[in-house]
Amino acid sequence: MADPLIGQSPLRVGGRERVTGAQQYIADIHLENVLHVKLVHLGVARARIDRIDVAEALKVPGVRRIVTPADLPVPMPRFGPAVTDRPLLAVGETKFFGEPVAAVVAETIDAAEDAAALVRVVSEELPAVLTVDQALAPGAPLVQDPALRGKGPLAQTNRLNEWTFGWGDVDAACADLVLEHDYEFPMITHFAIEPHGYMAAPDEHGVTIWSPMQHPFVLQRVVAAALGWPISRVRVISPDPGGGFGGKGWPKFEPLMAYLALEVGRPVRLILTLEETFQQVRRTSATVRARTGFTSDGRIVFQDLEGHFLLGAYADIGIRVVSKASYAACGPYHTPNARVIARAILSHTTPTTAFRGFGTPQASWAVESQLTKAARLLGLDPAEIRLRNVPAKGEAFIPNDTPADGDWGSAIRKATAAADWHRPLPKHRGRGISLGLKSSSTASASLAIVRLHYDGSATILSGTSDMGQGARTVFAQIAAQELGLKLDEVAVVMGDTAVVPYDSSTSASRSTVFMGNAILKACAEIRRRLRTLAAEAFALDEERIQVEPGRVRLPDRELSYVDVLKARFGPPRGELIGVGEERGGGYVPTHPLGGRPEFWEFMCSAAEVEVDPEVGTVEIVKLVLASDIGHALNPQQVEAQDEGAAVMGLGHSLMEHLILNEHGRILNLGALDYRIPTVQDVPRELHSILIENHDGPGPYGAKGAGEGGILAIAAAIGAAIGEAVGVEIRDLPLTPERIWRAIQEKQNQQEAEKPTLTR
Repeated sequence: MADPLIGQSPLRVGGRERVTGAQQYIADIHLENVLHVKLVHLGVARARIDRIDVAEALKVPGVRRIVTPADLPVPMPRFGPAVTDRPLLAVGETKFFGEPVAAVVAETIDAAEDAAALVRVVSEELPAVLTVDQALAPGAPLVQDPALRGKGPLAQTNRLNEWTFGWGDVDAACADLVLEHDYEFPMITHFAIEPHGYMAAPDEHGVTIWSPMQHPFVLQRVVAAALGWPISRVRVISPDPGGGFGGKGWPKFEPLMAYLALEVGRPVRLILTLEETFQQVRRTSATVRARTGFTSDGRIVFQDLEGHFLLGAYADIGIRVVSKASYAACGPYHTPNARVIARAILSHTTPTTAFRGFGTPQASWAVESQLTKAARLLGLDPAEIRLRNVPAKGEAFIPNDTPADGDWGSAIRKATAAADWHRPLPKHRGRGISLGLKSSSTASASLAIVRLHYDGSATILSGTSDMGQGARTVFAQIAAQELGLKLDEVAVVMGDTAVVPYDSSTSASRSTVFMGNAILKACAEIRRRLRTLAAEAFALDEERIQVEPGRVRLPDRELSYVDVLKARFGPPRGELIGVGEERGGGYVPTHPLGGRPEFWEFMCSAAEVEVDPEVGTVEIVKLVLASDIGHALNPQQVEAQDEGAAVMGLGHSLMEHLILNEHGRILNLGALDYRIPTVQDVPRELHSILIENHDGPGPYGAKGAGEGGILAIAAAIGAAIGEAVGVEIRDLPLTPERIWRAIQEKQNQQEAEKPTLTR
């Protein structure tokens, strides 16, 4: 039997390939006879398209086809994971800066680019709505045609949807302290190092799509629907993504690429530049008005939250982001009375989609900042006010939903201890603490196949994607542990819908729990079949046979799995196949989100910062992360996920934001003009604390991890800056300029309030 692998941190499966450049990403894959695609778009967000002239572009040598809306079926096919609203190409008018109006197909990328530059689009710029206020203003232009919205009351507005969650009676609740403030969260981009890329090719059954897609089975379904075909005629091959973070979760240009491939009868290829990627996908920005009531001893009486989330021109998965994040917006706290109103607002901006944290950081920024301010006004320690409001393990905090599934108070205590919370600090240094809570996956399904080969090795077939989070490694660890194998005796196959079984998605920090359980069940089925085979081969009752990882015990001897396989199959050889399925709690039609979360992803972040008041710069002296993860199957990977997510959170906290001009054009496209954290911005000290009580629903008591680190960063950093220099800023990011201006305003106010001496 191999050594136990669970709880260890072996080398990452595929890690060597990633760091040496041997990994085959989408742009490294070349198909024979492929044609190259370049998209044509306008320089403004919204414009009426009067005419598209492709005559000069067609003269470029090597151009094989230029497709405009006039070449596509009428009505224009539309697609989307939640709402079928996005056309293959802009119809009649563009809805956002970067929306394609035509596609050039050519023998070389140079020819495609040259021709795209010669496509003449006669258009007229139209007024665009780029902010929440513009979108909700009376008489605002409608982003979507009401005919596409149905007959609901919101069809004639820019509100795509809105939700009201809550319990108790907020209006009747009495509090000793009431705080009411608005908080702004910026629009940012995912900035995966690997740009988005797509290929498509006709085949004998239909069409094959290549896309570094987090959810290949969603893509298969969406493309099939756009083509009007059965799912079986669409095959999706998904090379491991080079970073996803939610941005590669949902279809973008794959349906168009399928149409192009079928139109020209050859494979087609589109690799976006980083600048083009910025124009196609971003995170939802938000304005959250938070009104919070407290007792004099710091207990929450009510939370009254109203959030406006600025989606882009099409729904994508944005409405799911808004509803799911808002449902648990009150955070990990006892809140006797709660009212959460959330609105998903359409705008003429880049369509939004999932982003690590799935909307939770937007609400957390507001709710946690309210708690920090309440602590200051009530004379309480910011950690203590949180301890007074978190539920004990097993206590309900959202009525009729999954109760607190961890000892969240211990996370606060461990984080503050690691942060040396009560140590006096020098001038211009400050500390902040914040909690984050995210709902896990609700109704979803994972299926796994495990093949035990004749030589005793095994292959896992999984529909999960490995975008760097280490799914291959953890899955291999689980199967190796269950079957008594060495790690290098287990192969993991992913990324081909023609080969692997169904998986709902690679998101929501769900893969270790859902797919991990499916693999456990598949391995258990293999052990059951080994027992049956051994009973048949050696003429024994099954009750007299025990199957353990790597060995089969008969009454008089011990056999390896290979011994049993040889006894069963002989020289013709064969293998055993186990199938596992995990659905969790399943779909619950009466639940606001379709089902209870399988687990809560919980994080406590404590930060210590130093601010230079002369220029407003911030240095993160220490950042502590305490996460309740049930059981770390691979501790190094869990820590890396938490720490990577936390550093990503420093981006929206301190520097990242897309800047639009009055035409809706993104001004800071690309790596030069858009800042993300680099090694110079990471904390001097970064500590990860994993709380393991083996109480999760996943394999060996695991809960999901991977997003926790980003949930509570902004409010912890904001609170620390506030303590360091005595300012209160409610707009992210906390740039040096914003901090400097806040310091100047405070000083000017203090000067103005000085008493004037009169003789």
